Amino acid sequence: MTESLFLFASIADVPVAVRAAEVEAVVRLGDIVPIPLVQAHVRGLAALRSRVLTVIDMEARIFGKGGLDESASLAIVADIAAHSYGFLVDAVSDICLAPEEAQPVHGRIDPAWAPYVSGVVQREGRSHLLVTLADFAAPPGAGALAA
Repeated sequence: MTESLFLFASIADVPVAVRAAEVEAVVRLGDIVPIPLVQAHVRGLAALRSRVLTVIDMEARIFGKGGLDESASLAIVADIAAHSYGFLVDAVSDICLAPEEAQPVHGRIDPAWAPYVSGVVQREGRSHLLVTLADFAAPPGAGALAA
């Protein structure tokens, strides 16, 4: 039944779903320390409960530029390949069971989203793009880390 449990959030005002099994926590981050000479989507480093998170601006990763809101601090925390990440999102609405499993994408989506979307999850009559957090941590052009 865990395959139907999702975290529902938004990135760039687009509703998204993340499998709950990928999520460790959702937190508000304090200070994010910039890292020199990294790609624009790597916002920096943040401390969380005695550990360091690499903070990824998901909107910047999708659209290839720095996010507009430098004060954004709501993050989905996940461990990927033995490294801790904080993935910035606009908002989180719920974590709950979806009435049905993710479906394939039918129709057109913005080409910027295409490398990150693996399906669509319906919730309360609204479509949410299914994303995998590991895809946002992978080096650009490396393809998905998740199977």
